[in-house]
Amino acid sequence: MEFERARGAAGQWWQVEATGSTNADLVAAAQSDAALPHLSVLLTRDQRAGRGRLDRVWQAPPGAALAVSVLVRVPEVPLTARGWIPLAAGAAMATAVQAQLPGHETGLKWPNDVLVDGRKICGILAEGTADLASVVIGSGVNTAMRAEDLPVPTATSFGALGAVCDEDLLVADYLAGLDRLLTALATDADTVRDAVRALCLTIGREVTVSLPGGAALRGVAVDVDAEGRLVVAGTAVSAGDVVHVR
Repeated sequence: MEFERARGAAGQWWQVEATGSTNADLVAAAQSDAALPHLSVLLTRDQRAGRGRLDRVWQAPPGAALAVSVLVRVPEVPLTARGWIPLAAGAAMATAVQAQLPGHETGLKWPNDVLVDGRKICGILAEGTADLASVVIGSGVNTAMRAEDLPVPTATSFGALGAVCDEDLLVADYLAGLDRLLTALATDADTVRDAVRALCLTIGREVTVSLPGGAALRGVAVDVDAEGRLVVAGTAVSAGDVVHVR
């Protein structure tokens, strides 16, 4: 499939048959070419050494998922607001997924996993480059994966839901939404916060957060604060693995 709509919304573009990691490849490309433009994209349907948050391995049968990495140039975004970049990406992807799955509950598990009916359809990993004003954002979307191929019971896919993903439209919508939110982040972080909070399924839920160092925090997630941290039982969490208890 050619990505005509998505390609028109992006900077430089690569679509490869297979690779180890689209994030690693795009980080390397950005570091070797300082002129690589904002919203340059690398994608594949066969990623063989993908990584998720907390260095988890992300794998899928060839053709069953779409790996998309995007280079964003954000010199106008204040350093204090950079933590919102991966959350903005999650909001943009959740909105793009939601548009193709009417009738299903679609939203975010903090910080940026996209859930459909409570199950994960997409994970996002943001990585810095040598240029502090540039970030590579990788997304792995379960598109055509069959129910029997899902890696864990808490995962889902377009295919498992009986839907056919319009990948071109998905990427085009994602890039447009991401660019819009990053533009807003440069001048008004509250706009991005409102977008994330509106989609965040974690707020109002009882959760367990596995914290760096091995400790765990359990309580009701009440908000995402001004710095993008999850507020649980009066504690602001900047990093951790969240499980929705109920």
